[in-house]
Amino acid sequence: MSPESQASEALPSRRRRAPRGGRHRGDESFLLPPGSPALVLAVPGPARRAGTDIASELARLVEIEHTGQPAHVGHLEGNEGALPSVLASLRQERADEPAAVVVPLTTGPDPALEAAVRAAVAAAPVPSVAAEPLGPHPLIAEALHDRLADAGLARADRIRLMTMVTAASGVIVATPGGPEAVRQAEVTSVLLASRLAAPVFTASLNDEAAVLAAAERLRGSGVASVALAPHLIGSEPEWDRVPALAAVAGASYAAPLTAHPALARLAALRYVEALATALAD
Repeated sequence: MSPESQASEALPSRRRRAPRGGRHRGDESFLLPPGSPALVLAVPGPARRAGTDIASELARLVEIEHTGQPAHVGHLEGNEGALPSVLASLRQERADEPAAVVVPLTTGPDPALEAAVRAAVAAAPVPSVAAEPLGPHPLIAEALHDRLADAGLARADRIRLMTMVTAASGVIVATPGGPEAVRQAEVTSVLLASRLAAPVFTASLNDEAAVLAAAERLRGSGVASVALAPHLIGSEPEWDRVPALAAVAGASYAAPLTAHPALARLAALRYVEALATALAD
């Protein structure tokens, strides 16, 4: 699916579900019958790495706000909570459905992570399916906007339903990965620029020269202050580079997306898409 079609796709039809006893549910959720395949979030790095608790919080949000069923977390490094072990612990409830759908916890293409997910899925003792990464998608732009606002770098004008930029008048969406990741993140940048009514460029966190060039282009276009919007969930190792890159570029920066509700919704969406494709094959 092209980034353009992903950026414009509509979320699947959703219906109200009755809340489970003693638990608060959101007004809407994806309709999953009992015994549906498990949703497993695949997290880069080992279980003890700083920031990996984000995945547990996202799994909780997926359950209480969307699916009504427990979501699992599997790590792609180390033995504790390892994805292969998580998949091995599951059982196939229905002969015509997989036991699990594995959603890579990443905002865009990550060849190494996706290859690790596919390998774990292929080696699993129960039928499993690999889903697409969370982005690109308009909900990523919404989450980036919120994190910029949290950092005082943008604010939402709720009366006019548009955004007025405050501390930053230009933004760099800084994404991990290479040229393909940057290309797909540009879809998010266009959507974010529309929300902010401000110029937004895209650069790889792995390429300091590209980040500096984006900052200079923004200043060359008349931008007085620049902000980095990390295209990261927070468990990726690239987060450690953000403060230093921002300092070199003379920019402020927002926090990573962490357990933003939009990411939980996207995880449920990618699950539904992957499951629909698997059942149609």
